[in-house]
Formats: sequence, C-alpha cells, structure tokens
Amino acid sequence: MKKINQFLQLLLLSVVLLSAGCTSDFEDINRNPNQVTGEQMDVMNYKTGTKVKALQSLVVPVQEHMYQFNESLSGGPFGGYIGATVDTWRMKFETFNPSADWRKWPFANVITETYTPYRGVVNGTEDEVAIAFARLLRVAIMHRVTDSYGPIPYSNLENNESITVAYDSQKDVYTKMFEELDAAIEVFGHNTTLPAEAWSRYDAVYYGNIAQWLRYANSLKLRMAMRLSYVNETLARTKASEAIAGGVITANADNAAMHAAENRTTLIYNDWSDHRVGADILCYMTGYNDPRLEKMFLPNDVGQFVGIRIGIDVASKSAAVNKYSNMIVASATPYLWFNAAEAAFLRAEYELRWGSAESAQQFYEDGIRLSFEERGASGADTYLTDTQSKPAPYADPLGVYSVSSRQSDITIAWEVAGESSDAAAIMERNLERIITQKWIAIFPLGVEAWSEYRRTGYPRLLPVVEDKSGGTVDLAHGARRLLYPVEEYQRNSANLQAAIQALDSETQGSRKGDIMGTRVWWDCKPYNN
Repeated sequence: MKKINQFLQLLLLSVVLLSAGCTSDFEDINRNPNQVTGEQMDVMNYKTGTKVKALQSLVVPVQEHMYQFNESLSGGPFGGYIGATVDTWRMKFETFNPSADWRKWPFANVITETYTPYRGVVNGTEDEVAIAFARLLRVAIMHRVTDSYGPIPYSNLENNESITVAYDSQKDVYTKMFEELDAAIEVFGHNTTLPAEAWSRYDAVYYGNIAQWLRYANSLKLRMAMRLSYVNETLARTKASEAIAGGVITANADNAAMHAAENRTTLIYNDWSDHRVGADILCYMTGYNDPRLEKMFLPNDVGQFVGIRIGIDVASKSAAVNKYSNMIVASATPYLWFNAAEAAFLRAEYELRWGSAESAQQFYEDGIRLSFEERGASGADTYLTDTQSKPAPYADPLGVYSVSSRQSDITIAWEVAGESSDAAAIMERNLERIITQKWIAIFPLGVEAWSEYRRTGYPRLLPVVEDKSGGTVDLAHGARRLLYPVEEYQRNSANLQAAIQALDSETQGSRKGDIMGTRVWWDCKPYNN
C-alpha cells in the first residue's frame, strides 16, 4: 500500500509540473501559501532588517559566551569592574596569561560574526538608511576591538569574504571609522521623520526612531573623539565639537541599550556564579557612601558591599561566591551601550580641556544627576557637594588580599581654582573626578572603562596580585592590550607580522610587540605617579 501511495503522489506531482510548465504561474502554484515571498520580504525589510538586528546583537554581545569573554573575563577585570570566582582557572586574562582557546573570542569570533550580516546589508540593498545602520554598527562593534588590540583587519574586510587579510594601523582604523560615522550621521539627519514602522520590528534599541539613532551616532563620535585627546588633540577637539553640535544624548529616555528577548548574562552572574563585582569599584562607592550601591549591586552573605580582588587565583569558588557582592541583573535588563551620563561627562572633559571651567563643572554635576536618575537613586545634590569622602581601603572578607591604603584621595565635589592655586594640578584632579564618576556611571561597560583607564590613568586601580605575564606587563599600570589569537599566527602570519610592526611603530611606550604591556596608538599619556 505504501508503494502504491508513493506512486500516486509522484504521478500527481508530474501532472502538476507538466501543466505548470505551460503557464507563467509555476512559482505561485508550487508555493506554500504560508511562505513569505521574496517580494514580501523586501517590502517588510526582512532581508536587511534581520541582518541589522544581528549586528545590534554584537555591539555589546548578547550571546552569553561571547559576552563573558569580551566583558566579564577581559574588559571588566581590566576596567576594575569584575573578578573571576572559578578556582580552576589558572590561565586567564586578568593574570595576563590567557589560554589559546580564550584568546580568539574577543577577536576572531567577533570579527567573523560581524562581517556576514554587514556585507549582506551593504552589498544587498540600496536603502541608504539600512546602509547607514550597517556602517554605524560596524563602527560601534569594531571600535571596541581596535581599542582592545591596536591594529586590526578593517578596510580589507569590507568586500572580502576571507578574514585572512591585511590589517590597518589603529590610526587608519580610526580615520576610516570617523568617515563612516559622518556618512551615517548625514543619512540619519536626512531621515529623522521616517516613520518608526519602517524599522521597528528589527530594531531592538530605539524601535525605528531615527532621531534617537542620530543622537547615539553623535554620542559615539564624541566618545571616540575624546579617545584621541592625548595622541591628536586637534582632531579630537574638531570631531568632538562636531558631535556636540550635531546633538548627543542628553536625557536617559534616549539611552542606547539593546533590549534582547532575554538577558543571557543572568547565566554568567546568577546561575554559573563565575564572577563577582571587583574590589575597585566597591571601594570607591562604599567610601563615597554612594546611594547607587544598593541599586547596582547585591550585598554578600553578611549584608556587606565588598568586592573580589581582581587578578588573584581563587582558592574556593563557593567561598568567593558567598563573600563577595554580585551585580544586579535580571532577564529583562537591557544591554547598555551608551547613557546620558557618559555624554555629560564627555562634555565636561571637553569643556575642561577647551572650554570654560564653569561649563565643565555644570556638565560634571549633570552627569552625576543623570546617573542617579537612571539608577533610581536619591540624594544626588548632597552627593555632589561632598568635599570629604574618599575611596575606602580594601578589606578582604576572607582576610587574604586586604590593602591598608586607599586607591586614591580624590573627593567628589568639583574643585574651583583660586587666584593663588595651582591651576594645572586642580585641572588634573577635576579630570580624575570626571573619569571616576563616569566609570561608576557606565558600569558594566568593561571595555569602555578599561579604555578610559588606559587613556587617562583614572580611576586609580589596585594592581593585579598574580602577575603571570613574565615581565611583559608593567604591574603598576596593568594590561594595555590583548594578545592576538594563536590562529592568526597559523593562518595569517605575514599580515599579522606586518600588523605587529604597525603596532610597534604607533606605540609610545617602551614595551613592544604582541604582548599585553604594549600601549596602543592613543594610549600615550605619561603614566600618573
């Protein structure tokens, strides 16, 4: 019976095919009525929209393992935010000896996953808004990669499906990124009245609001401009002023954050308990009696807010999990990209360097108020006038890694220069205030915190305890970059060696080569004492 039924089915299919061959309705006759056609996918923006959403998911990676390697294991520890609790990890970024398996994640995995959807958009549509999204998101993703490594493959990946290509110097990467940002900003500026429905189903950040995307693009440009403040002050000032004039994020309602269906970092922090909050940020915030503490973190098993010393070899995971504070993250928590507080602090620094001290103070205080508002904390006005509180010394609840001296003597309240005061010293202390408060406000953006620490030397962080760099890292100043993956040495050796030469030519530090102690192009401020 089964063979007869199969024969009848084949016979019927043959009749349909023959009759369809004499008509122009072949595709319609044989199409599943529930299947979306190519024309319908174009109308609904499906082809490009899904690729844009894929790029959004990589700015701050939403996939839990990629997030863990980019933020929890590298950027977070180096930025003073996060320490590992796993007692079997003896080769890790925070002790400067990551394994070969770990080294590929922040580099090869991010690059590989970015360029398939990116090329799909820029080579697959003439929609200028879609292309602007792709350009902007590539910059948002790759500025984190170049800031972590220095030279990276960039211009040669745009239309080349192979990833074994020549690298660009970091200076050239930044030049290209600014060009792409400016192009995207121009397109968004012409399309601010585009109905949100055009992109809402594929936009998990602003749900199709192009005016908000324009503010984010300008804010990202401001962040990147200030990154160059020591290496190219003229360019930094020019690009920063352009971004400010174009309109940056000024209200928490415009904060950029990815609203994923589920925040998978709950697995990392709540379920796996692989990490706890770093001692550095909790020493600052407890010393400042910061009202945001209870909005951002959970107390330990005896009700204290205390962090884990970063760069240790943990003796017992269970003890670490109980004795050190965790961050507050839930399934519905969005992935932060950029908040209004960061924009205010960037503007404060801009004014401190090139504007007026009064404006710098105003933006500094605005940044604190915006952060308190974002976290749902009260008491901002009292906090920002505190002239006495300083970061607390570190008291390890396990009694192993305590430090008797505080990391910094910096206070909260803005310092006003008098006629007889040392204006340069006060300016530097106010810079430390700006960066320290920005560091608190942008938690948990570890890569950004680490980048700003390298650029400015602030906030002052505790040194790593277990230095396994073999002397390639200056312990007082920590890791300055990540190591290229082993796979690049194996598969792209010639281009990698040229990249390392470019890294050496751009660095202004004494350390050279593909080591974690080599300073990237923009990391050139003399080290703080």
